[in-house]
Amino acid sequence: MFMTLHFNQGPEKHKRQNLRNQMPRAEVILWNCLRKRQIEGAKFRRQYSVDYFVLDFYCAELKLAIEVDGPSHDGLEALLYDRERQRHIEGFGIQFLRFKNVQVYRELDAVVEAIQQRVIALKEAKANEH
Repeated sequence: MFMTLHFNQGPEKHKRQNLRNQMPRAEVILWNCLRKRQIEGAKFRRQYSVDYFVLDFYCAELKLAIEVDGPSHDGLEALLYDRERQRHIEGFGIQFLRFKNVQVYRELDAVVEAIQQRVIALKEAKANEH
């Protein structure tokens, strides 16, 4: 019940669809690396909502969110908003990895490596819970 109350709810469906259809170039590039379980078999979804916030990419199995920040995330007001948004989402036990567009463009291998290392660590932690 908890999951259905807060994750990928109907009211956000239109918003998610629009975001998927209008993904910025950096998100498209990263999505091509994440889709089809290319990183350690982890299944990522794009434009996944948690409450009224939409994450760029999300792996439900590992509770891992990946955000790609473009120019709209620059400035103090945007920084404060992102911080509060992230704090709210982390309240659901979700961890974040955040990258700038320029990192995706110039350092894609390093971005993918960082994601891979986090996925491996989360899978190991999950295996050790059992």
